[in-house]
Amino acid sequence: MVTFEDRYGSDVLAGDWRARGRVAPRTVPAEQGLVVERADGGYTGAVTGIENRLVQLEDRHGRVRAFPLGGGYLLDGAPVVLVAPSATASRGRRRTASGSFSVADAPARVARASRIFVEGRHDAELVERVWGDDLRLEGVVVEYLGGIDDLAAILRDTRPGPRKRIGVLVDHLVPGSKETRIAEAVARGPHGAHVRIAGHPYVDVWQAVKPDRLGLAAWPLVPREVEWKKGVCAALGWPHRDQADIARAWKRILSTVTSYRDLEPSFLGRVEELIDFVTAD
Repeated sequence: MVTFEDRYGSDVLAGDWRARGRVAPRTVPAEQGLVVERADGGYTGAVTGIENRLVQLEDRHGRVRAFPLGGGYLLDGAPVVLVAPSATASRGRRRTASGSFSVADAPARVARASRIFVEGRHDAELVERVWGDDLRLEGVVVEYLGGIDDLAAILRDTRPGPRKRIGVLVDHLVPGSKETRIAEAVARGPHGAHVRIAGHPYVDVWQAVKPDRLGLAAWPLVPREVEWKKGVCAALGWPHRDQADIARAWKRILSTVTSYRDLEPSFLGRVEELIDFVTAD
């Protein structure tokens, strides 16, 4: 008896015939800095963190939105499924507080001419706490201005250039603020091409620390006529009589920061932007 192979099967509608020929999307860990696009709405952003099964994406304007892990993302135009980075995947490779992979036994690099300026001591200490290892590896020095009002004079003395780029981290860089007017004037000035000013929206860098790290639902609202740090301490019931009290309050806040996960994405993105700018060849 002659038999024939049934190339089509007994039922052409059996099984998921719609899925035939499709390529399953690959699974990708949502590592910090990974740039993906939402397939349903076109929102594109870089991963800044994961909390409660939500991945935080920051777009090029500094806006941050949170989306569920899983499918619905595009990477280089191809569909992917985002998953939380596996602890076992990075076993044996220590990460720095900023989330980057640590380079074992790497000596600190000789300081670059390029550097980053921040407005105050607390800003500098927070940047050191999270990005210190990375900055030493790259040879980037962080200095503080004491106030953005001094920026124009500092730039005249520093004389930025192609091999001496200057990044500036500014508090309260929002439309219409004094800080924004100064930043715009610098950008139009003779050193504008070699200076990058990036700012976060907070009145003070204390607010860059996520309030829940201190057991707060949100940072207290302080009237404009009250000095912000003293107003915060008063609202929280902390001593605030003199500068020593304010310093102790800051140490209390800083002690809650162990990695980039403890900071707001809008602050993280600005610091990473400045590091990229001053280390670009």
